[in-house]
Amino acid sequence: QEQLVESGGGLVQPGGSLRLSCAASGFTFSIYAMSWYRQAPGKERELVARITSSGTSTNYADSVKGRFSISRDNAKNAVYLQMNSLKPEDTAVYYCNAQLSRIIEPPIDYWGQGTQVTVSS
Repeated sequence: QEQLVESGGGLVQPGGSLRLSCAASGFTFSIYAMSWYRQAPGKERELVARITSSGTSTNYADSVKGRFSISRDNAKNAVYLQMNSLKPEDTAVYYCNAQLSRIIEPPIDYWGQGTQVTVSS
């Protein structure tokens, strides 16, 4: 059974750092692009960062560029999000996503259950 399990969330003061982890199982992790999304109360879920299956290319939301870094370890079936210089507006539930694009059929998507990140003094 396909599974994504996030960890590493918590309460942090503004300016602090957190590292989120996402452990994958039940599918061929190395061929999936991996992303982190977040959803704040009353807002839509938004893409934070994405990394290709090989790890050679990444992209970020403008709001986190220069502060967040996504990485992956295909040997460990894991993806990470290093978050530095955190701001109160980064407060949200963070979700791990795995996506396999296909030529004709819709993409395959798997989601984790989410981990809460709260930035507050």
